[in-house]
Amino acid sequence: MIKKFVLLSLVASQLMISCSSDDNNPDETKPDTELTLEEQIANLAKQPYSKLAPTEQKAKLEIDANEMLVQLDKSKSSNAIEAIENLNRLLDLSSIDIFDGKNDNEVEDILNVSGVYGIYTWNNGDKKWVKTASETELKFVFPAKETQTANNATFSAKSVSSDIKVKYNDSYIYSGNGATEINDWFFLPNSSDAVLTIDGTSSATFTQTAKYSNGKEVPNEFAYKMTVNDGYSWEMSGSKATANTSKASFTYNGKNLISFNAGSTAQIDALIDNDELVQYRGKANGLIQIMDNFVIIAEMDLAAAAADEAALEKSVVRPTNYESPTFDADLSNYYKKTAEGEANSFNKNMKLILVSKKDGTKIADVVQHADKEENDGSTVDYYYSTSYLKFNDSTEVEMGAYFSTGFENLKTKFEDFLKAFNKE
Repeated sequence: MIKKFVLLSLVASQLMISCSSDDNNPDETKPDTELTLEEQIANLAKQPYSKLAPTEQKAKLEIDANEMLVQLDKSKSSNAIEAIENLNRLLDLSSIDIFDGKNDNEVEDILNVSGVYGIYTWNNGDKKWVKTASETELKFVFPAKETQTANNATFSAKSVSSDIKVKYNDSYIYSGNGATEINDWFFLPNSSDAVLTIDGTSSATFTQTAKYSNGKEVPNEFAYKMTVNDGYSWEMSGSKATANTSKASFTYNGKNLISFNAGSTAQIDALIDNDELVQYRGKANGLIQIMDNFVIIAEMDLAAAAADEAALEKSVVRPTNYESPTFDADLSNYYKKTAEGEANSFNKNMKLILVSKKDGTKIADVVQHADKEENDGSTVDYYYSTSYLKFNDSTEVEMGAYFSTGFENLKTKFEDFLKAFNKE
């Protein structure tokens, strides 16, 4: 549903203008601004962005983005998606050493390793996973919802190993001088798949394939797809060539909600196929399509972004001395500096603009800022970089207010994939 946070302010300002006009001309016919809110919304929706002032553009954006907002918020009620989120939560609450080591893992990690087995069952009383040895399967048994205590969901995965062997941090040995890394190895899979069942019924399937060459850990070709029986599907793929190409899409019953594309300028130009957007050809190497109403045109310097990321990792080091009296403050500062660095890199290397697909009008720039999360009494402050729309009147509104926080999550997933896939 439309949140009307911009619409109401717009209507209020128009009514004040209307009242002023009526005071001076009491015999004039009532202006359109004295129509009901619903009638004003309908009238505003008919206008092209090019004919509207920035404040009106923000109101129209809220109208046009409403279907997207509804669909992404609706996806949060998907039983399968809720179960996946709960599995992530439980893995955070009680870590699982599926690498036969000490690394904490999430659902996505399960598809990225091969030759790892075990049956993990959630013990709600002790709030931990109980492992049963297995030589044939990797399976998790857990509650599908956070509010449940009974284990009614399973996530079962299997894979086919490649010959790519990867070193990973297995554990730390702590001493008064800090921490020393202990490393181990695992294989990357050529293919992997998983099934999520809830109450004995298949609720979602996951598939992933990868092709490697010259012993490199980054694949030449990659494809991932999650399909849930609620009608939602999320997939990503990439291919290395003279110009690397990457794409992702989130659909509902086959209808595109969001699609992401990155590649050469010529490849992106081929996707900008309507006359209203022809002015943006020859500039972009990235394109985000949001249903039938909007596109985000992107000029991305991925090489510079990768260099900034590497420099940030070297300059901002996560504290490891847990016994230090300033550890919580040091960790808070680490999260803050990391989020600030990520936002600064985005604003420097990623030039994104939100454009109306119907008339080609630029509505806003996309920028990022480092924001502090509500810590709910935690002694550690957490920060994250989030996207804002910067409108033509220089005002800024968090992008999730228009397109749901789900959009930001999907955009982040694609950006992370893009950075990882473009590594040499």
